[in-house]
Amino acid sequence: MFLPNSRYAKVATVQTSDGPALKLRYLTPLAGEPVMVQAGDRLDLLAQALNGDATQFWHVADANSALDSRTLTAEPGDSLVVPRS
Repeated sequence: MFLPNSRYAKVATVQTSDGPALKLRYLTPLAGEPVMVQAGDRLDLLAQALNGDATQFWHVADANSALDSRTLTAEPGDSLVVPRS
């Protein structure tokens, strides 16, 4: 269903009336550094600047329990956690 390197590759699925769906996964709390959002910030840019790997943007979303990661950088001045790699 997903590529082997996808963060969803090892998540269990369940069968629904609409077809297969991912089973809810519970996130473990991650330690990280609080960062103040600046205008123009994106999670991939923050992950690259702070951890050297833009593809790890989803770790930032998970650390902040974001259902829609775009909301994390929508408001300059907000604070979010960027986990240490």
